Amino acid sequence: MTLDELLARESIRRTMARYTTAGDRLKVEEFRAVFTADGILQSEGVSDADSFYFEGREAIGGWLQRWLEPSADQSPKATFVRHHLATCDIELTGPDSARARTYWTAYTDIGADHGGYYLDEFRKQGDEWLIAHRRVRMDWRAPNSLFVSAVSRTR
Repeated sequence: MTLDELLARESIRRTMARYTTAGDRLKVEEFRAVFTADGILQSEGVSDADSFYFEGREAIGGWLQRWLEPSADQSPKATFVRHHLATCDIELTGPDSARARTYWTAYTDIGADHGGYYLDEFRKQGDEWLIAHRRVRMDWRAPNSLFVSAVSRTR
């Protein structure tokens, strides 16, 4: 492995950390900034209630912004969420492109709330590796998950 490959991988890991931190803290501008201008954020392999598709920084930022809005939904809400990233396999597919598969678990007030994996495509823009396409897969959800209706209320 070359020094450039190591630097690319570390930059990609940094982008993933920025995505997770900004998302958990509901920092809309920071969240949008980890995507390419034409980036895609979508669910995959989930029920209709959990499905979403957003294309472009504006749409992606708008989705996160809706998490900040009050909801008429009376289901219990998480007072915090922390996404923990685990195994991450990054493959550099070209000088300015890469893909990755990363396992994640989201923790809330109840402990382990839900989890799955990300399937990502990255594109290098300037000195940064940004998310060009993120597919979010959810493998499981705790029976008492605090996110049962969270996605549907942000459409």
